[in-house]
Amino acid sequence: MKAAVLHDFKTPLRIEDVERPQPGAGEVLIRVEACGACHSDAHVADGDWPQLNRIVKKPLILGHEIAGTVADVGDGVAELRVGDRVGVPWIYWSCGECEFCASGNEVLCGKQKITGVAVDGGYAEFVKAPAAHATKIPNGLSSADAAPLFCAGVTVYRALKKADIQPGQRLAIFGVGGLGHLAVQVGREMGAEVTAVDLSDEKLEQARQDGATHSLNASTGDAPKEIRKQGGAHVVLVASGAKAAYDAAFSCVRGLGTLLVVGLPADPICFPALSMAGREVRVQASSVGSRDNLRDVLAMGAAGKLKCRVATRPLEDANEVLGELRRGEVAGRIVLQP
Repeated sequence: MKAAVLHDFKTPLRIEDVERPQPGAGEVLIRVEACGACHSDAHVADGDWPQLNRIVKKPLILGHEIAGTVADVGDGVAELRVGDRVGVPWIYWSCGECEFCASGNEVLCGKQKITGVAVDGGYAEFVKAPAAHATKIPNGLSSADAAPLFCAGVTVYRALKKADIQPGQRLAIFGVGGLGHLAVQVGREMGAEVTAVDLSDEKLEQARQDGATHSLNASTGDAPKEIRKQGGAHVVLVASGAKAAYDAAFSCVRGLGTLLVVGLPADPICFPALSMAGREVRVQASSVGSRDNLRDVLAMGAAGKLKCRVATRPLEDANEVLGELRRGEVAGRIVLQP
């Protein structure tokens, strides 16, 4: 099969013919129809995250926003059949037995395997996956539209759900690209008053179309000052991978508010302890999403309540697409198709 393969950090992917995987017991083989290109893929390829580098498989097929059709099933698989439309997220497998799995927090499972990091992902014509972790895609949602929901969509959904944002509360979103433009829509559906902050007028215009009440260009004005004039934000979600976005976002949080850590800068982030204590600000991180979260997000997509801005490109463009992600040139999501 054709695949885009990473052989070493900071080297271009190679388009190669590799052996098609065979599903073992409890696994399915999926014909990939779409795989979203996430900024995390670029970080993995560049070796930017030392915490993950030790588990990165080499050679590696990247990609963890996978949508396709079941092409074969292994022994013991009863819940899926050939022809079913399914997807595979960042969490490739979790144990199902630990304290975190038992409490609905499988994203924290210490034994988890990560798609496109520890095991081969979806930058290929086929991928195999545990049947129990391959989530069905609802009718009416195309593979290209579904793929980004398996990471970008479910990540911002879980973050905002954990923040327990209430109708009428103020939500500020810093960075309205791949994750951020979906966060705008999720916040809108939760009834929040959404303020979008970005450096791009084009992305801000799209955010307004997606339901943002206010939009602020951080390069031409004092966005934190404007948000504070509104009384500050009850919840601030940072979807940007820039440390500067966190520095600005922190000052926007009102007393008793929450700063959501979603975007992942390569550099550490830090906040003044006195300011945190003085306003009793809660800093809350959120990691991707569970299968239950994912089913909720896919249902929103099928109902037309959540729509990713998708551009499709051939798998052969993988290196070019990763470059565009590194340069911050992607407004929504680029989906690779074998």
